[in-house]
Amino acid sequence: MEVIIKFLRNIILVIFLLLGQSLNAEEKIQIGLLAPFSGENSQIGRSLIQSVRMGINKIDKSSLIIIPGDTGSNPEQTLKVVNDLYAQGVKIFIGPIFNENIIKLNQFKDAIFLSLTNKVLNNPKNVISVGINAESQFQAIKKFLNKNELKETLVLIPRKEFQEEIEAGIKKSKFKTKKIFYYSAEPTKLTKQIEKVTKYAIRKQNLNDEIKRIEMSDDPNKEKKIQNLEKRDTLGRIGFDSIVIADFDESLKSVTTSLLYTDVSPKNITFISLNQWFDESLFKERTSQPISFPSINLSNYKSFNEEYKKLFEIEPSQIAILSYDLIGLIYYSLVQNDFEVNNKLFLKKNKFKGISGIFEINQNNINHTLHFYTVRDSNFIKVF
Repeated sequence: MEVIIKFLRNIILVIFLLLGQSLNAEEKIQIGLLAPFSGENSQIGRSLIQSVRMGINKIDKSSLIIIPGDTGSNPEQTLKVVNDLYAQGVKIFIGPIFNENIIKLNQFKDAIFLSLTNKVLNNPKNVISVGINAESQFQAIKKFLNKNELKETLVLIPRKEFQEEIEAGIKKSKFKTKKIFYYSAEPTKLTKQIEKVTKYAIRKQNLNDEIKRIEMSDDPNKEKKIQNLEKRDTLGRIGFDSIVIADFDESLKSVTTSLLYTDVSPKNITFISLNQWFDESLFKERTSQPISFPSINLSNYKSFNEEYKKLFEIEPSQIAILSYDLIGLIYYSLVQNDFEVNNKLFLKKNKFKGISGIFEINQNNINHTLHFYTVRDSNFIKVF
């Protein structure tokens, strides 16, 4: 009888705790959405607010109240909007999007900002970057290299504003390289720089020397061998089995073109880039294929875009899927933190699975467990 009574007490206790949690969950949590709803980037802002609405509808929690604030892509306007929302009691924000808009947010010490930037360096302590940062990408690239037993990696880094982010990502991910080479993206200088790092002049001379050597030899098949060599542009290894090109868009294509010019082909050397957000213009660059890159879940990305387009009759911005996932991430973290918005919300080591992939939470930092894809024959082929 005592065992039954004890069992019933435990059941009642569990029900009480669940009811208490449910009651806490119904307390209204205000979430500020900081995005440009006016100006040249207003389309991104509209995309984010619509994706956040999708996220709210998905989890079906009326306890989460979204309050939009128009940052206008301007730091001073961002500060004014945050001041207004903070005065209303808002302590957790999605946004801002752009890194330059976060610089003065450290004055709101008990507020949390989930910025959609992928930059992590020099951010205020209360700003958590949720973009696809360099560390997450190099972790995935490291996994890809290990999987394919590639150990002699050249990393090409452009001298651009995100150079330090790339360097930090390499360091934090403990990514091993054979060589890091910095290049200027200026077209008139690029090819000469790629020639230097790939030892093009030496390999060119190796070919000429080998042709001369065979010409001077008594080899009965020398004419055929010379004909085969004359079809080539260079002779000899470049000293690397893989190349990571930390660049995007037309600049990425310029680098791959320069590599091809210096007789470095993806047929022999593995080409890797950073997250390209499934840019289908890569399909046109057939001579640069295969080229691989880390990214979010492609299947879910397509499904999200289709659902979004069906609802709003327009394509979403690339980062809309992240703002959609942030609604689930925030609610999940609130549950874990007894629905209190404080500096412990994203402190404990934890993981959240969204439709874009897995968010890794630890010490107010968020990284992503990324997938890996290869561009080949007008397709994005999943590697892992």
